Amino acid sequence: MMKKIIVVLILVFTGFTVQAQEIKNKNAKVEFHVSGNCEMCKKRIEKAALSVSGVKSADWHMDCGTLYLIVNEQKTDLLTIQKAIAKVGHDTNEVKALQEDYEKLHTCCQYERK
Repeated sequence: MMKKIIVVLILVFTGFTVQAQEIKNKNAKVEFHVSGNCEMCKKRIEKAALSVSGVKSADWHMDCGTLYLIVNEQKTDLLTIQKAIAKVGHDTNEVKALQEDYEKLHTCCQYERK
């Protein structure tokens, strides 16, 4: 009787563990706003995003300021990506670049800050 209870408990916990791992998407499509102005900004923003382990693709649209990503959520999260982008001088929805990082940008890349 005790063995059956233990086996059932192990199966239940294993089921929860497998279910929790499946929630993280390996090819999640995410997007958020990144401030910038030009082609140099585009290259810098995309390079910063791609430098984060788990980011599979990055495409920043200059016309609307939206960064479209495909991300392995098991390896990274949005805040980590936004911090990497802020470190190269670009503000995101959640993370504002330090003034000193912003000032390192070329003058044409210095967007209007809010």
